Amino acid sequence: MIPLAEPTLDGNEARYVQECIESSYVSSVGPFVERFEKTFAAAIGASHAVACASGTAALQVALRLSGAAPGKLVAVSDFTFIASANAATYTGADVLLVDSEPATWNMDTELLHDEICRRARAGEPIPDIVEIVHVLGHPARIEPLLELRDRFGIRIVEDAAESLGAEWCSGAAAGTSVGTVGDIGCFSFNGNKIITSGGGGMLVTEDADLAAQAKHLTNQAKLDGGYNHDTVGYNYRLTNLAAALGLAQLERLHDAVRAKRAIARRYHAGLCCLPVTVAPRASWANPSYWLYSLLTYENTLGPDRLVSALTELDIHGRRLWPPLHQQTPYRSTERLGGDVSSKLYRRGLSLPSSTHLTDTDQGAVIRALTSLLR
Repeated sequence: MIPLAEPTLDGNEARYVQECIESSYVSSVGPFVERFEKTFAAAIGASHAVACASGTAALQVALRLSGAAPGKLVAVSDFTFIASANAATYTGADVLLVDSEPATWNMDTELLHDEICRRARAGEPIPDIVEIVHVLGHPARIEPLLELRDRFGIRIVEDAAESLGAEWCSGAAAGTSVGTVGDIGCFSFNGNKIITSGGGGMLVTEDADLAAQAKHLTNQAKLDGGYNHDTVGYNYRLTNLAAALGLAQLERLHDAVRAKRAIARRYHAGLCCLPVTVAPRASWANPSYWLYSLLTYENTLGPDRLVSALTELDIHGRRLWPPLHQQTPYRSTERLGGDVSSKLYRRGLSLPSSTHLTDTDQGAVIRALTSLLR
């Protein structure tokens, strides 16, 4: 089976993990956590990084530090993995689901901008926080959100769980990495991400005080390392073992992103003549293509049938997520926009995208799709 996305573990992973075992620092105490944090911050151009037990944990802490709480409203992308909205719901905040725009599949930030301005003129409540998800490795259009922050003081939390290595190449954020433009950015190191720590996440910010508060909350809000606590915290620390794995992976981040972009170029070239819409690439963005995904045309095989057919050929394909408004916990949630997110789900499919995907295996995927769709 040609896998969808599995980690490449041919660097210092074994050596660093063995160091943890030999030193007995296998839990949340040990030198690799701080090394991972500092190296990660430097890699993406952030001032501070706080390692967490998962990307979802990082998001929950980031939203809490941004003011999410009962009575507050968080605008979230409708087309995203459910953890993005769950992190807001954990805080007790209300959620506003915002539809996608068709060019990049990300939140339609211009639509949200115009709606917030309308609500402000009408004296209606506006979101306190925007959680912007950079979907499938492509940066979202950030300028409308920066204007909202300047005008109304709305906080921006970037969910960059799928987009490590992506950046803006023009516009207000030109030359910056996803996760570093908002007030707080969050990343995931799940096993299928561009780099992995087996499971884990990272919170980044330019604000030293926010970083200190995040570190405090993820360590059960302990005071002076003892058994006194000043608020309700979380056991969201990353282990030294996981950090060791993550650090070894991080050392090869440049190679991993370069491999993802090469895979995308080959898919672009091989699929461009088929009845599909290839993965987006806006002129102002440099995506990292976490999972290369496409949309089939309405009059062709749908993604369910394609996934089944590819499976028979020992190729792992996967449907994109249902939009959150179709998920049971969020069916009655307030929505903004139309049905772009539903169309993405109805026609979307992710293809094998491991960084070590060989030309031979990728050629087999392209030939299989060509046979199925022509």
